[in-house]
Amino acid sequence: MVSRTIPVDTFDLVIFGGTGDLARRKILPGLYRRYAAGQMPEAARIIGSARSEIDADGFRAMTREALAEFLPSSRGESETVDGFLKHLDYAQVDVKGDAGWEELKGKLRDGAVRAFYFSVAPSLFGDIAERLKTRGLAHDESRIVVEKPFGHDLATAKALNASLSTYFTEHQIYRIDHYLGKETVQNLMAIRFANLLFEPLWNAQFVDHVQITVAETVGVGGRGSYYDQSGAMRDMVQNHLMQLLCLIAMEPPARFEPDSVRDEKLKVIRALDPVPLADVVRGQYEANGSGKSYLEDAENPRSLTESFIAMKVRISNWRWQGTPFYLRTGKRMRARMSEIVIRFKETPHSIFGPEAGSKSNELTIRLQPNEGIDLRVTIKEPGPGGMRLVDVPLDMTFADALGPDAEEVPEAYERLIMDVIRGNQTLFMRGDEVEAAWAWTDPIIKGWEDAHQRPEPYDSGSAGPEKALELMHRDGRRWREVRA
Repeated sequence: MVSRTIPVDTFDLVIFGGTGDLARRKILPGLYRRYAAGQMPEAARIIGSARSEIDADGFRAMTREALAEFLPSSRGESETVDGFLKHLDYAQVDVKGDAGWEELKGKLRDGAVRAFYFSVAPSLFGDIAERLKTRGLAHDESRIVVEKPFGHDLATAKALNASLSTYFTEHQIYRIDHYLGKETVQNLMAIRFANLLFEPLWNAQFVDHVQITVAETVGVGGRGSYYDQSGAMRDMVQNHLMQLLCLIAMEPPARFEPDSVRDEKLKVIRALDPVPLADVVRGQYEANGSGKSYLEDAENPRSLTESFIAMKVRISNWRWQGTPFYLRTGKRMRARMSEIVIRFKETPHSIFGPEAGSKSNELTIRLQPNEGIDLRVTIKEPGPGGMRLVDVPLDMTFADALGPDAEEVPEAYERLIMDVIRGNQTLFMRGDEVEAAWAWTDPIIKGWEDAHQRPEPYDSGSAGPEKALELMHRDGRRWREVRA
């Protein structure tokens, strides 16, 4: 069923976990930015809900502090903040018990779009969904937003989907992956499907390989106990990197609408080959002068959980047969960097001779930092001395290309939250998509668990384990450098 996009004159957005870290860092600042941009209806209301014993004034005070901490000072004009805070309310609710639900219900209005954001642990999703439905807070046009992780494996993902679908239909469930809300990720679809220049070349005949890298400089820090039960494969590859891979590899959808797009992504996941253990490199960061090792952060000296993973993935379909996709993500790496590299094949014949050098084109989509697109093309090196070829970039950094307008580009969460209010599911994952991703992921994890494989150590502040470089070198290829 296709999600309906309806005019929104007013809405009630309830944030369960409204005093938590995600609400303070991302959700409330994102909503404020939409308000400051004039995109929030005057009658809209945002209702925080948690176990915290505060009232509406206390929630507003907490939000004011969060905006001061997580927004640039130029964005937090006092009059605008005061106007935004008038839209806020609060209800103390015990999500596993009976307390507070009637008070919350009394704050919801008839005739308004109702959206419920589950900014809580996944173990609470079922309890909240049940009480919303059985206590009459949710109706047929209500929406629920759930954060990852969407299960720990295929069995738990199926159980979670079944729990939610007991009370809500699929078109009411918004599984949020903030990577899909990034401007550059959406531009990836525009590059492919709005430019005749690239789409005819977007296949195994012309593309040598694809690299997807998400590198972080931070360690697991205060998330050590959670992360040690997850690891890079479950925390990043199964969702974030999988979504990026799908957007690169999918066929053109018939229309840019929710189920058309998600149908094509699902086909990609189902076409993924099993990955042999030899094509997977796992790592754990070691201590350096400025930080602890992964084992210290996780407080588990015998942990076999990976903080880094690199792998070669193949897609068995007509478009991509024979073209490898290399995925890489890790903690405590040299630089914070998220990018996609499309490396095209070399020309089949060089008219300039071997002394000119052989080159190939490369399209890079930078997700963070410095969002933008870079296309490397081959030209003659300036100067006398014959024909020598060099690569030069055609660079479109959003901040440079769009000027002051680049500062107004919505951040991922604010875009996705407003899509929830509008009823647009295009950038959200569907239940069968999540389950298909786990069905591919689970055998890979089982393979290294059965082999009792210990992750390779790597230095904090490096590009990851040496074996990750060998994964590319044995194919005659190189990772694009992670630069500080």
